[in-house]
Amino acid sequence: MGAPDRNISPPRIRQLDEGAVNRIAAGEVVERPASAVKELVENALDARASRITIDIADGGRTLIRVTDDGHGIAGDDLPMALSRHATSKIDGSDLLNIHSFGFRGEALPSLGAVGRLTITSRAAGSDGAMAIHVNGGRIDAPRPAALRSGTCVELRDLFHATPARLKFLKTERAETMAVTDAIRRLAMAEPGVAFHLRDTSDGGDRTLFRADAANDLAERLATILGTEFTTNAMNLDATRDGIRLTGLAALPTYSRGNAVHQYLFVNGRPVRDRMLTGALRGAYMDVLAKDRHAVAALFLTCDPVLVDCNVHPAKTEVRFRDAGGVRGLIVSGLRHALASAGHRAATTVATGTLGAMTAERPKAPVYQMDRPSVGARSTAYTAQAPAPAAPIPGLSEASARMDRVEEPAQDAPEAGYLGTARAQLHENYIVAQTPTGMILVDQHAAHERLVYERLKTQMRAHGITAQALLIPEVIEVGQMADRLLSLDLGRLGLVIEGFGPGTIAVRETPAILGQVSARALIQDIVEELEEDEDADPLSLQSKVDAILSRMSCHGSIRSGRRMSAPEMNALLREMEATPMSGQCNHGRPTYVELPLADIERLFGRT
Repeated sequence: MGAPDRNISPPRIRQLDEGAVNRIAAGEVVERPASAVKELVENALDARASRITIDIADGGRTLIRVTDDGHGIAGDDLPMALSRHATSKIDGSDLLNIHSFGFRGEALPSLGAVGRLTITSRAAGSDGAMAIHVNGGRIDAPRPAALRSGTCVELRDLFHATPARLKFLKTERAETMAVTDAIRRLAMAEPGVAFHLRDTSDGGDRTLFRADAANDLAERLATILGTEFTTNAMNLDATRDGIRLTGLAALPTYSRGNAVHQYLFVNGRPVRDRMLTGALRGAYMDVLAKDRHAVAALFLTCDPVLVDCNVHPAKTEVRFRDAGGVRGLIVSGLRHALASAGHRAATTVATGTLGAMTAERPKAPVYQMDRPSVGARSTAYTAQAPAPAAPIPGLSEASARMDRVEEPAQDAPEAGYLGTARAQLHENYIVAQTPTGMILVDQHAAHERLVYERLKTQMRAHGITAQALLIPEVIEVGQMADRLLSLDLGRLGLVIEGFGPGTIAVRETPAILGQVSARALIQDIVEELEEDEDADPLSLQSKVDAILSRMSCHGSIRSGRRMSAPEMNALLREMEATPMSGQCNHGRPTYVELPLADIERLFGRT
């Protein structure tokens, strides 16, 4: 291949025509039908609309129509609305003081460049409505039209001017779901506005989403995410350096297998920001397993000059002036809420338990006598008791017998939320009685959380007390040896030193863990460090907490250990006094509460 001919004249630089510019811009602003819907609904919100109706067909490919009752657009301004970078939402060149959703002036001309767009609007106080039509960038003259108030924007045949883009769209169902998700997020941002999304494909009129105007955020979130979420959520309200965090975040035991139920807003604008989602993940780090995700709707409010929302044409990304401060606010605000929630566990845990226990209901109601008096019950039980000489087969066998737990002593701590221990089943589950039902506790999961919180408290106060091993244990850890030795594990009560290539010697272990297998403990810590290799960077404190979480498992009551009544009641009392004791370090529930009314319903008593 020969050398390039440098004698050829270079091509002349020329200005692209307006149509080409708009189609290029549309590639950034309008990625799919949901992007177009988002831009048009944001314009309606900026127009102070109180009711917005969205109609789509074929997932938004053939029709998108957004109708609002906002202040409208003056007829003389309609041609200007279709010009690039023409907007009424900012004054001059001040891009740091933005109080609206839109401000770039790109959406309408971009949509007109790739589809058939008609805008009909009646400005407040005008005598009539005007309409303007644009097809593939060609703009017709405005004409009179019929519209009572507000604006109606109709977009047909999206991407007909750039048909190659159609090949990149997903199925109709997927595009419809994307549109619905965009509307749900905007509806969360504006609780006082009514939204109605309809699918008019094939001449139908199917409602996809509807939310009437709500009195407050909690009411709107209950409509969109369900009352189950709001029932199992914590209220947030924290402020730092002029930035306020509000919203609702679910209890750890109300988690999900993916992050699609995480909604983030900055000054009312729905955003998708890795820093914010990372902060949310960090806040739940020691109460959720790595494959579980929190459910939350977080709202950050600040002076517009503290955040740049002009990062991307779609306006879904933001940059904060003090990103570290914002991350710290989210982490501390959520952790304070989690600590304030105390021992609460999600009500869905009990609901699921009862659902698993529910037998098939009889077709006809079962006759049930009213509950007899105490005296009548005592007489009946005496008459029904088996004769001592003829015990019922099986009940005398140790394997079928449930040990009776004596009443607590007079000087025992008074029972609280978790009631009084009555029995231990399968050497792992504590059965406690409360005035309104019963509690079933997983002793290992509960004690794991208690040990973890003790470790954290002890370490932050004066470091974890260590106990020396009579004979140091030598453990081979391979390439992780250097990393283990570089960590300050001594303040965690774990004293190690090098013992040749790829090998360490454990000389002291945390005293709070009692007799513990040093080898198993080190292997767990190595596993935690290996899992963290590809994760997002965590703070030093987060790494320490992750290691403490692994260590706590080794000092917990094991499944299979029989507990005495005082031990079980002491465990319940400590759970009541320990923050976040409703779930173990991995987000699993530590107890299930079964209300007496629900138990009676299982047996057809109600």
